Amino acid sequence: MRHIISLLVENEAGALSRISGLFSARGYNIDSLTVASTEDPTLSRMTIVSVGSDRIIEQITKQLNKLVDVVKLQDFTEGNYIEREMMFIKVKAQSEPQRAEVHRLSGIFRARVVDVSETTFCIELTGSGDKLDAYINALQENDVIEVVRSGSMGILRGEKALTL
Repeated sequence: MRHIISLLVENEAGALSRISGLFSARGYNIDSLTVASTEDPTLSRMTIVSVGSDRIIEQITKQLNKLVDVVKLQDFTEGNYIEREMMFIKVKAQSEPQRAEVHRLSGIFRARVVDVSETTFCIELTGSGDKLDAYINALQENDVIEVVRSGSMGILRGEKALTL
């Protein structure tokens, strides 16, 4: 089962290394990892997506809670949450028909063209991983030059929050 684990961690050098090392030492894969500072400059928020049985994820969360860098942890899969991912994709746009098709698809997927050159478009798209995959699949395979994805981010719905 796919799990989204959100952590508040000390904003210190080596915290990311210790947390990712915990996964690799036990042979678990991280499907997605995002990290950024929070409103509190001493804390960072980390979102980890991993696949495993409930027992494996329980073991991972127990081990993460033992790390001194981890201040608070929550498995979002247990509750109601919002999940998004961001993608930049650079595509060929050399002819007018290519440009028109990219604009058409961008409208359908609510994507934004954020950079234009004589031969390329750079598009920004936010949504679920499935939506981003569908956009890539809708493009002609040989038109895609480069893809950059952020990884999943999540936040709890309603009054609940991952705070101290």
